[in-house]
Amino acid sequence: MTTTTGARPGEDAYEIDTDPDRVDIGLVHHWLSTDAFWALGRSRDLVERALRGSLNFGVYDGEGMQVAYARVVTDHATFAWLCDVYVDPAHRGRGLGVRLATAVRDHLAPYELKRTLLATLDAHELYGKVGFVPVPDPEGLMVLRPTT
Repeated sequence: MTTTTGARPGEDAYEIDTDPDRVDIGLVHHWLSTDAFWALGRSRDLVERALRGSLNFGVYDGEGMQVAYARVVTDHATFAWLCDVYVDPAHRGRGLGVRLATAVRDHLAPYELKRTLLATLDAHELYGKVGFVPVPDPEGLMVLRPTT
């Protein structure tokens, strides 16, 4: 999937692509391990393994440089988890987070998944614009935490 976004007059054009070969793993590792509070210190090996096992969304500027990333863990049949959404600080404030989440939603729509989840501490409004809502039955969710 490749989609160009940014059609409004005067707005920068960005391309969103799911080709994993375009993802700059070194850059994504740097973003996540040094600036994403949920992934600080994450090893490059872990980033690479996660990327290989996921559906990846890269956002690229007009020069083809990667400026944002999102990852979806899914079985393409019943469930998906949107995670590791990151927009380079130099490109924030341009609506890329909403555009990226919208591209993910639209890409997953044909699968008619029963549930697509994400976890966020501070971006509820952003994801709400795309249709995400608080979990209606949080008492039904559980988590298995590492024992170490």
